Amino acid sequence: MCRSDQYLDEEQEMEATDAAFTALLEDSAEELYEQAPCGYLSTLMDGTIAKINTTLLEWLGLSRRQVLGRMRFADLLTVGGKLYHETHFAPLLQMKGEVSGIALDIKTAGKQRMPVLVTSKVKTSDDGEPLLIRTTVFDARDRRAYETELLRGRQAAEEARRQAEADRERLQEALAVLQQNLLPAELPKVPGLEAGSYYHTASPDLLGGDFYDLFPLDADRWAFFLGDVCGKGPQAAAVTSLTRYTLRAAALHDPDPVTVLSTLNTVLHERYTSGDTRYCTAIFGVLHPGSDHVSVHLASGGHPSALIQRADGTAHYLPTPGGMLIGVLPQAQFTPARTQLSPGDTLLLYTDGLTEARTGPDRELYGDDALRAFTAEQSATGPQALIAALTGLLAGFGDGLDDDTALLALGVPAPRVKT
Repeated sequence: MCRSDQYLDEEQEMEATDAAFTALLEDSAEELYEQAPCGYLSTLMDGTIAKINTTLLEWLGLSRRQVLGRMRFADLLTVGGKLYHETHFAPLLQMKGEVSGIALDIKTAGKQRMPVLVTSKVKTSDDGEPLLIRTTVFDARDRRAYETELLRGRQAAEEARRQAEADRERLQEALAVLQQNLLPAELPKVPGLEAGSYYHTASPDLLGGDFYDLFPLDADRWAFFLGDVCGKGPQAAAVTSLTRYTLRAAALHDPDPVTVLSTLNTVLHERYTSGDTRYCTAIFGVLHPGSDHVSVHLASGGHPSALIQRADGTAHYLPTPGGMLIGVLPQAQFTPARTQLSPGDTLLLYTDGLTEARTGPDRELYGDDALRAFTAEQSATGPQALIAALTGLLAGFGDGLDDDTALLALGVPAPRVKT
């Protein structure tokens, strides 16, 4: 293409653009006012309508004769809109001279509500005297529909949240009842013996697997056990229920601690051999109260050693090394131990949620040594006092205690000092 042809094309494009702009400019100012995509009106300072465009008249379903000089701007509004106009819109306009983007509803001829956004500005004379009010009215039906849908969505979300919270509360109540059914409602009264217990639930949304019990074997002997089932939730709860039932039944048949744990091992291993292995740790023991002491015969299967608080202010563990997990192997070894509790002595059984709690800024394990030292620091005033002290200790761990914890303390009351 030669340079002259290029100049010719550019000149033709400029002429076409000028023609388009010329066609737009042929619209008269009056036509632009009347057919604008929004409503226009001008009112006197008292609100009487002096001028209104066709667009707004069509929205209202009114004729110009019905409006001009006969109606005020507030007459176009709904009852609520009139109230807002009198109490907020008009005073604010008088004070500032301009208000913009106010959401109102106008009344149409069919008595329908039409949502609009209103902007008004006071026109003043050269010396600042207010002359009239110019108002622009924008159709807000699409916006209102969007806002209504958004509000409906928020309300639905809020209702779903409330329903979820209610469902969670009901679930927690049901789980709490189930958890209580896995534990004795209260410990029995044992002649010559004091007992105390505590159960800490790490999460109200999950069933724990810790368990304990104290029950009579005959007129002279009492059995006790405490343990921890692997896992949480309904399956762990089912294992807990089976474990408690089995321990009680086995103890009534033959209360020897090693025999009782061996029976439990057989039951769990045979019940859960299809790949879904379930196991637990436990201490089972027998108490035989005497004239001035209580004999203790117990055995442990993979459980933390029992801790003894002596009346002389010392504390030590009752070693049960080598005890194996219960339910893993068809034949398992369990470690027996014996001791005596004299007046003022307390035997403490606990699950590992206590010693595996995280403490301090470095989140270190609380550990066996710290538990023994804490127990030694407590006055030897019986199982219930020790349980109360340990309950306070657990509460002090805060979020460092992230596992269920069961405590069972058994002891011989110290003789009362005569005053």
